[in-house]
Amino acid sequence: MASHGREKAPPDQVHQNQIMCELIRKELRAQKLYTTYHVNPNRKVHTITRKPMSWHDNMEEPADAKFLNIIYYAAQGPKKKYSEPQTESQEVGWDSKPLVSALTPHPGQPGVAFGEGRP
Repeated sequence: MASHGREKAPPDQVHQNQIMCELIRKELRAQKLYTTYHVNPNRKVHTITRKPMSWHDNMEEPADAKFLNIIYYAAQGPKKKYSEPQTESQEVGWDSKPLVSALTPHPGQPGVAFGEGRP
């Protein structure tokens, strides 16, 4: 407690280097290289690739109907999945039916005289 009145000495570079070396040694002691990898047994998706030239791995497997339905549903557009928009961004183009049919001739189109295209 008597050191409150004394001024601190400027940091010594050698002492700072020794502290840094000690920190690095402690970190390296605690590190462990993890090299044992395995597949998660709780996960149902197979993540290990097969050998392309292996005859027993290339045999046809029966298709899983539940999986195919999930993929088919995910590939559909939002209008087929939902009856109304789910986000604000979807509201912009949700009702994209044209107001006027493209087959109806409009005045000003080439080949249509003014007043001719109206019923």
